[in-house]
Amino acid sequence: MAHAKAVDPTATTGGGLLGAFDRGLHWIEKGLALASGFGIFALMMIGVVQILSRKFLNLPIFGYIDMVEIAMAFLVFLGLSYTERLGGHIRMELIVAKLKGRALWLFEIIGVTCGLIIVGVLTVFSWQHAMRAYNSGDSSIDAQFQLWPSKMVVSISLGLLFLRLLVSLWAYIRLLISPDAAQVAVIEVVDSEEQARREAEAALQATLGDDPGLAAPAAAGPATLNSSRTNASSGPQS
Repeated sequence: MAHAKAVDPTATTGGGLLGAFDRGLHWIEKGLALASGFGIFALMMIGVVQILSRKFLNLPIFGYIDMVEIAMAFLVFLGLSYTERLGGHIRMELIVAKLKGRALWLFEIIGVTCGLIIVGVLTVFSWQHAMRAYNSGDSSIDAQFQLWPSKMVVSISLGLLFLRLLVSLWAYIRLLISPDAAQVAVIEVVDSEEQARREAEAALQATLGDDPGLAAPAAAGPATLNSSRTNASSGPQS
């Protein structure tokens, strides 16, 4: 099985105009994802207050259920584009994982193009739905909270995802034309072995930190392990 991964674009440089667009867009994505994270924490705290207040004071928060329902749109959709850039969405890679070069980039272009069509349609109709809710004063059943902000954030988040897919399409077309060019604004598809190796290295680095005395043995660890396996396998023959 393959996995799609990407480094943080804001931590890189270069890439020309495409790289600049990628980094600029990702700053917006990171900000919205951070807002979504804070929203999850705030919703959790409101839930704690709701439980304690209802249990000990018999005083539940007015409109709590409506608040949760409305907040879900913000918490889920604000991170769509961010997750897409980092390759966090579920991908079916049974075929793509076996491709290299232009064949891989061609399949990625087809997938991104289909995504652009779907997301574009959803963006347009979700915006129309949000405007209908705004003009009609659509509100929740219990607390009568206005629903148009939550519906509008869906269309805005989908619009940002549409821009991200446009940047991805640009990047894949660039690689289709020049397969040897540096990969900019695209995710990397790696197999399970490579993914496990990177996760092990990251965990080891996080454990050892910046201690220079431990860094060298850690770096030599995989090579030492492979050497031990080789010696173990050749031992009985000798």
